[in-house]
Amino acid sequence: MSRTAPAGPAGVLVVVGTPIGNLGDLAPRAAEALAGADVVYCEDTRRTRQLLTHAGISGVPLRSLHGHNETARVDEVVAAVAGGRTVALVSDAGMPAVSDPGERVVAATAAAGLAVTVVPGPSSVLVALVASGLPADRFCFEGFLPRTGRDRAERLGALAAEARTSVLLEAPGRVAGTLDDLVGVCGGDRPVAVCRELTKVHEEVRRGRLADVAARAATDAPRGEVVLVLGGAPAGGPPSPSDAELTAALAAALAGGERVRGAVDEVAGAFGVPRRRVYGLALAQREQGATAAATSGEDPGAVPGPRGGPTEGPGPE
Repeated sequence: MSRTAPAGPAGVLVVVGTPIGNLGDLAPRAAEALAGADVVYCEDTRRTRQLLTHAGISGVPLRSLHGHNETARVDEVVAAVAGGRTVALVSDAGMPAVSDPGERVVAATAAAGLAVTVVPGPSSVLVALVASGLPADRFCFEGFLPRTGRDRAERLGALAAEARTSVLLEAPGRVAGTLDDLVGVCGGDRPVAVCRELTKVHEEVRRGRLADVAARAATDAPRGEVVLVLGGAPAGGPPSPSDAELTAALAAALAGGERVRGAVDEVAGAFGVPRRRVYGLALAQREQGATAAATSGEDPGAVPGPRGGPTEGPGPE
């Protein structure tokens, strides 16, 4: 759908960065922008109302705009700005559109030729990067990893080869698993920092080798909002995984419901090794009695080949 601004004076979309935990970090300019808006679009109206109350702001209408309704709200926001209104856009914490809703609204408003301005604010990405003590002159922001499957494996493989410092976001309950996955693809010696509850009373930064930090997280999982900062790959690249590591990863993928072909592709992609090597290990598992085919529900007498049929030899690269 083409969106164009009508004739007459137009308003402005003001994207406002908000505190990532400590309400005292709300900038005066951000408070001024929120107080002067005709309407504020926000992820959670209750949370934003608390922020406005803290800043002494009242009487500003709030409208929800979150991950489930952003697409439906786009035309509404564009129409409001085109009609001359000042529309503020906030997320629950940090900057809208950065791993938060808002990207579609900003893009549509700009595409309509309407004014978009940004009021900067606190960033968990930059706070964690600086607090980590890792190189900050060149870094990449990974955001949230896919939870499962081939997409996750491919992204983990890319992180293993990334020479720059990488910043990831993760839900508290998934931190230990993600650290284990990073140990699997990067080796245990890469430096990492687990930053939690940044700017809050219980702020904590755990720094160390991946293997050590992952071992601690297995028994003492970080709580609260978490940002992971991973050191870049050494000049020689990540260490080559052992057969034992690949076999364990295969077993985990199969136990998670992957078929043999999918498990082989996932592990090969995650560790950056030839598919033929991983497939050979799958055959070895079958011969040792821990058959990948039985785990995936196939005939235990045969492991699916690269085109889905039984085979006794490794598939192509």
